[in-house]
Formats: sequence, C-alpha cells, structure tokens
Amino acid sequence: MTDAQRLAGALNLLAKGPQFSYTQARATARKEGSVDAAATKARNEDFNPEVDGCETFVMKDGSVCEWMPGQQRYAART
Repeated sequence: MTDAQRLAGALNLLAKGPQFSYTQARATARKEGSVDAAATKARNEDFNPEVDGCETFVMKDGSVCEWMPGQQRYAART
C-alpha cells in the first residue's frame, strides 16, 4: 500500500498541472520500480482515455493507484 500511496502522491502533483495527460501518468508510473507492468496492462486492457481519463496502476504488493475521475486525482487502494 505504501508504494501505491507514493505513486498517487507523485501523480497527483502532476495532475495539478495544465498539461497533465494519461501519457504523463503512464511515463511516471513506468519509472516506478514497484509497478507491476503485466498486471497493470491486464487491468487496463480496455482503457480508453476519452472515457476513462487515466489508467489504474497495479503495484507488486497487490495494491493499486487508481484514477478517481470525479475528483481528478489518484488514490491508493488495497
């Protein structure tokens, strides 16, 4: 859960910027060593940025860093 919280914090700082996009979020998450790339890809198999906004990232400890579209921010979930 700590990994998801750390990533959510980093992504939320980016989300405050005027140029924030799902590609920025994805690039930041790829730099994070605790993101489970295969599980993230499977979780976002039907991802559509026009509908979903941003992807959800799955961490190696099983927690997730999930985009909250109504709040325009990320949150850590178990």
